Amino acid sequence: MKARVRPGSSSYDNLCLPAGFSFSAACAGIKASGRPDLALVEAVPGTTAAAVFTRNRVVAAPLEVGRASLAASRGGIRAVIVNSGNANCATGKAGIRACRQVCRDLARLLRLRLNEVFPSSTGIIGVTLPVDKIVARLPDLAAARDATRQGIDNFAHAIMTTDTRPKLACATFHSGKTAVNILGVAKGAGMIHPQMATMLVYLFTDAAATPAELKRLLLDSCEQTFNCISIDGDTSTNDTVLLLASGRSGMRLRQPAVRKDFAEALLEVCQALAEQIVSDGEGVKHVIRLCVEQAGNREEARRVAQTVAHSLLVKTAWAGADPNWGRILAAVGRSGIAVDPAKVNIKIGDQMVCRGGVGCAFDEKRAHEALAQPRCDISIGLGRGSRSILFLTTDLTTEYVSINADYST
Repeated sequence: MKARVRPGSSSYDNLCLPAGFSFSAACAGIKASGRPDLALVEAVPGTTAAAVFTRNRVVAAPLEVGRASLAASRGGIRAVIVNSGNANCATGKAGIRACRQVCRDLARLLRLRLNEVFPSSTGIIGVTLPVDKIVARLPDLAAARDATRQGIDNFAHAIMTTDTRPKLACATFHSGKTAVNILGVAKGAGMIHPQMATMLVYLFTDAAATPAELKRLLLDSCEQTFNCISIDGDTSTNDTVLLLASGRSGMRLRQPAVRKDFAEALLEVCQALAEQIVSDGEGVKHVIRLCVEQAGNREEARRVAQTVAHSLLVKTAWAGADPNWGRILAAVGRSGIAVDPAKVNIKIGDQMVCRGGVGCAFDEKRAHEALAQPRCDISIGLGRGSRSILFLTTDLTTEYVSINADYST
């Protein structure tokens, strides 16, 4: 009933294309590498939108402009313009003016209202946005847009920074004879932490929905996916998850059965993108699927998961595939949750390594081999209740240090 596509598949032939969107990309000379760094999506008239943004108190200019545009247009967005290589953050009033100029020139070119253009940026903080370079390429960007798989692929590559590969996922469900498609495109490899990350996610569907309906569904999906991942514990200034609905399928979400199927498909797409972001984390060698169980409530489970996932001692042990469960237990104990150590159990792979807060006999070689795999399951039982959370995180390697030590130079 549903299909999912990820990078690394033999082709994009199975990538669903929601009706009502066209894509393009260009090189504006923002990135020193000369790679594509400017991307555009145009949506058909009547497209509705909702977005979720970073909770960082320091926010980039495009977030301020984008929020204002969503409010002024009442969720009516017709174009998305994204640049990579420059975050346009901590650039003061000049950054706001530059962002508005890009939106204004694009709106004029596409014959849209100014508040129908939604901007995004990603890259280095504190560097002046080269607005002249961007504006000069807008005509070429507009002329190149098309509703093809190649256009989507070009868009996905243009929004990348330290990503090693594009991130795409899609799902399709049917209501009667009508197919409804959801496509997701994302970037993100560092500064990944709940409350979102240095992450841009664009979700496109041909369902028909109000901005309020989209916002409720988007918040729920983000809570279960993008807010349950962490690479390095940093929260970016530019996080954006934007959901656009063209309405071209004619299928409305006001019908409970359709809304339920849509929610499941949206969650599937967001989960796939979240997993791809974590897997492509800067310097990541091991992805950890951390399951915190038997918590009193979801927030307790989340706090324990975050504390374990952000422990440098734990993350470096994972980098070496070292089954040092004592570091995990210590992190649980300092999470701020009133756990009883005598009720805490820890499993690495399929082996119990700590029972009742005390080490138990286990095969260390087998535990090492489990941690040495690209993905490993670790579970923590708190003995406090019945709530649980699945949290995706990673190891911390010397490559991560190298990437971020040289990022701006």
